[in-house]
Amino acid sequence: MPRIKRIDHVAVVVADLDEATAFWQDALGLPIAALKEEPAEKAVVAFLPVNGSEIELVKPTAGDSGTAKFLAKRGPGMHHLCLEVEDLDGMLARLKARGVRLIHDEPVEKPNGVRYAFVHPKSAHGVLVELYEKPA
Repeated sequence: MPRIKRIDHVAVVVADLDEATAFWQDALGLPIAALKEEPAEKAVVAFLPVNGSEIELVKPTAGDSGTAKFLAKRGPGMHHLCLEVEDLDGMLARLKARGVRLIHDEPVEKPNGVRYAFVHPKSAHGVLVELYEKPA
């Protein structure tokens, strides 16, 4: 049976990355481990590690991206919760069998081999959930 291993990250959409890092890095003391342009996601992301997990500060770089639409509609704030799973295909099959609404019926693969899929917030009580499987 597929299982959830851990919380991989929490993504927070921000309008101003400098302003956001002033809080998360300067006020809370969380270091920025990396700052990456994510062209496929049309965003720049600051990665702040927290005891084996991360907080990701996501700033949209294009007005037509999903995060830009989220920001325009809801303002800055928590975007999604990412759970690392042991068997993504098995987890998706399990969710489908239970009638859970998915955004991705099949996993999407990143260039680094990470596979992911999103669960629609309507099935997760208002929370956008990302399921993440790292390569072996």
